[in-house]
Amino acid sequence: MVLASDYPFFGVLWSMLIFFLWVSWFVLLFNIIGDVFRRPASGWNKTLWLIFIVLVPFVGVFAYIIINNDGMAKRNMERAGAQRQAYAAATSDPVADIERAKKLLDSGAISQAEYDAIKAKALS
Repeated sequence: MVLASDYPFFGVLWSMLIFFLWVSWFVLLFNIIGDVFRRPASGWNKTLWLIFIVLVPFVGVFAYIIINNDGMAKRNMERAGAQRQAYAAATSDPVADIERAKKLLDSGAISQAEYDAIKAKALS
């Protein structure tokens, strides 16, 4: 049985570091595999990248990151923007928007034309 006195403090830190690096490696690996499938390339190109990543994992992953860094960043930004737009579209409430615009119209903060524009946008 392993007791706390048999497992020194730096051994615990070392184990935690190794576990953190192991989990980080798999996160990076799955992120790259997902990017391989998302990228606009031929099926053969995707297959070769996957074989390279599986057969020579460290070299394959680092080569993919070095070669396709700009493309990965661009695809991630496009996907984040699309998710942001989908979230904004799903959370917009036309009734609440019209009510806020009506309150602004009644208080004199906006004109009738601005209210009509907000109402048309909310209903579209």
